Amino acid sequence: MIAFDLPRVREAHEPPEARGLARDGVRLMVSGKDSGSVTHHAFTDLPRLLRPGDVLVVNDSATLPAAVPLDRLAVHFSTEREDGSWLVELRRRTAGTTGPYSGGRPGEWLPLPGGATLRLLERETSRLWRASVDRDVPSYLRKHGRPIRYSYVEQDWPLSDYQTVFGLRPGSAEMPSAGRPFSHELVTALVSRGILIAPITLHTGVASPEKDEPPYPERFAVSPQTARLVNLAEGRVIAVGTTVVRALETAVPAGTGEVRAAEGWTSRVITPAEGVRVVDGLITGLHEPRSSHLMMLSAIAGEELLSRSYEEALREGYLWHEFGDLHLIMPDGLRIK
Repeated sequence: MIAFDLPRVREAHEPPEARGLARDGVRLMVSGKDSGSVTHHAFTDLPRLLRPGDVLVVNDSATLPAAVPLDRLAVHFSTEREDGSWLVELRRRTAGTTGPYSGGRPGEWLPLPGGATLRLLERETSRLWRASVDRDVPSYLRKHGRPIRYSYVEQDWPLSDYQTVFGLRPGSAEMPSAGRPFSHELVTALVSRGILIAPITLHTGVASPEKDEPPYPERFAVSPQTARLVNLAEGRVIAVGTTVVRALETAVPAGTGEVRAAEGWTSRVITPAEGVRVVDGLITGLHEPRSSHLMMLSAIAGEELLSRSYEEALREGYLWHEFGDLHLIMPDGLRIK
């Protein structure tokens, strides 16, 4: 896995709109898998960088206001389980943001704002608890929650800043951020050029910024229509976000190279050893050192190209995290079926 130091000055501390830019006014680094080239563009160049017949697969999950502040703690709601319980993370509130909190015990009750009560059931991981709440959680969060924010974002921003133009199905604890720079105007330009856009749904859980944990199971759905568009693609299949790669690759039965309609829970972790089977390229943000997402990027780009791309991004002053710049990894040539 590539290693690098991320200076604080390379972190995006606020949405691009707060920096005087349009939503789609961020930068785009393009890594060519065939040529090994690394070039630099505006994100609004995307329609001319793609070809008619290419398929962009996007995540239509919308972001919940999944953080609930208490007096000294905050509860980050992550993922609803099949039995109606929720995975939650307890965070210690410090100086306007939150940090890791190792406390809590099975059976403990926590009073929440608005008269709700959360009960810790058992640890799911060293960081996450399985918990029950005495009311409907999405409805409760709409009244009492706020978007999850980590220390590199220096103030609260409204929920609308954490939504993408594709978000139709509320359920993500954190924004599927690769889709954030797309504006309605840019989507229109892509479609006008003959680039197809197909949705999947994957509801993201909470990240692990301090612990660098591998992904845990998340809910997903790939529709028959999207499976058909991907399988019949005349151009390249470009995933918009690591969540899309995870969903699509989960929907490919072992021993096949075709996507099938599927839904449920995925524990899939994409590694260089197994590679990808249907995804040709990826639009993604810039990921933190030691992030498990870098394994997926290495599976798509190769470690040498990925390492060189990140060196370029640091040298050229790209911005990291959900409000930062984007990275497109794709074959330079046509798709070979």
